[in-house]
Amino acid sequence: MGDKRISMTGLKSILSHSKSIVTRKTGNEYILVPITNNIADMNSVYTLNETGAFIWDRINGARNVEEIIAALTEEYDIDSQSAEKDVFSFIENMSKYLIIQ
Repeated sequence: MGDKRISMTGLKSILSHSKSIVTRKTGNEYILVPITNNIADMNSVYTLNETGAFIWDRINGARNVEEIIAALTEEYDIDSQSAEKDVFSFIENMSKYLIIQ
């Protein structure tokens, strides 16, 4: 089940946003809108909370998962195990909006 690329995601994997996503920031949250054939798919709109937006901001095609976990640990003063669980859960939930390298 799910995207096979996601199940193979490890700490050294580098993530980037899918080119078929339009992102809009509203306050501390993001709204992700998938685009198919130049048309917004309003049935698949996804809203990220503050923590999700923090992780999304750090997915830039240069940082690896381990670096994102470290940033989350520092920003929210949580243990690395919790941060790792949160980041991998986020990656799994966002699989259709992310590209794994």
